[in-house]
Amino acid sequence: MKALDKLLGGQQNLIGIALLALLILVVFPLTLDAFRLNMVGKYLTYAFVAVGLVLCWGYGGILSLGQGVFFGVGGYCMAMFLKLEASDPISTKIQSTPGIPDFMDWNQITELPWLWQPFHSFTFTLFAVIAVPVLLAFIIGMALFKRRVGDVYFSIVTQAIALILTVLIVGQQGLTGGVNGITDLKTLLGWDLRGDGAKMILYFINAGLLFGCIFIGRFILASKLGRLLMAMRDKEERVRFSGYDVASFKIFVFCVAAAFSAIGGAMFALQVGFMSPSFVGIVPSIEMVIFAAVGGRMSLLGAVYGALLVNYGKTYFSESFPELWLYLMGGLFIAVVMYFPNGLAGLWDSHGRQALARLLRRTPVVNVEPAKIKPKAEAKILETQP
Repeated sequence: MKALDKLLGGQQNLIGIALLALLILVVFPLTLDAFRLNMVGKYLTYAFVAVGLVLCWGYGGILSLGQGVFFGVGGYCMAMFLKLEASDPISTKIQSTPGIPDFMDWNQITELPWLWQPFHSFTFTLFAVIAVPVLLAFIIGMALFKRRVGDVYFSIVTQAIALILTVLIVGQQGLTGGVNGITDLKTLLGWDLRGDGAKMILYFINAGLLFGCIFIGRFILASKLGRLLMAMRDKEERVRFSGYDVASFKIFVFCVAAAFSAIGGAMFALQVGFMSPSFVGIVPSIEMVIFAAVGGRMSLLGAVYGALLVNYGKTYFSESFPELWLYLMGGLFIAVVMYFPNGLAGLWDSHGRQALARLLRRTPVVNVEPAKIKPKAEAKILETQP
């Protein structure tokens, strides 16, 4: 029990996790229709990225402006499997070359490229969803952290990588679907993904995986590695002079954040039914940083709330005020930065925890007036005293 309490971060954090679980697993499914619930599931896929950024940026001090790269790679890996399943010879018999994705046929490709061949296997796809983004993050980390490239320079390099990958995806239209991406994803192992029941199940799978990532993050932060991450963020040179390999710790947490982002991308492809380069570039990557900033870059739970709030704001403003929604979103970000610099988690720390502490505080013991001693009893007590 002590280890579990340490992992969860105390009674108040346990209550915070319970409240988030109640909101996601009970309130939303009971109060929202299938369409809106699927939109919330889409928002939660971005929360995977925000949770990873809390570890990478908030605790590790590594501001990555290219997390959309890992989100997109994970999503493309899943989309490739789903597209191959939807491109069986019967469904594509009207094409010039049946059995290959439609965009390949449009680009006069007559044979499935070798890069796509392994994605006929669902087992390989699940492995690739994690392994490919983590391998990419490892290569980036080795190239930069081992050479002590950090701070602003690292952020610029990750932005450049996001731009390069976007241009590569758009340019290789015959392999990736180009600017349109991979669309028309219908089934998963014969299971129709388009029905309301399927979307509901995917929503709960998505929520379960998200809580799994949160617990992994809590485990990392509760360990010695978590303390080292904060020490590296504040005094990196002192940690290095203490004998620790700072670069290896940075690579590790960067890879963990990439894995979280890739899981979110794969779940996005499953729930939304497509994947395109618009989720890989610089703009979506910066938006993902905003999710963590609004929620609080030092709070795993706050990152989830930040992703929900920002994306709900985008949806609400774009539907209600289609001509002004960009200005309203900008005003929302400015207001959060000015009045809540530590995000929603900072607001909770300054006001919510105090209110919760008052509720959890034990009822004070009522002071009972001491009983009056009768004169005779008082005399006997005085006689017995020396």
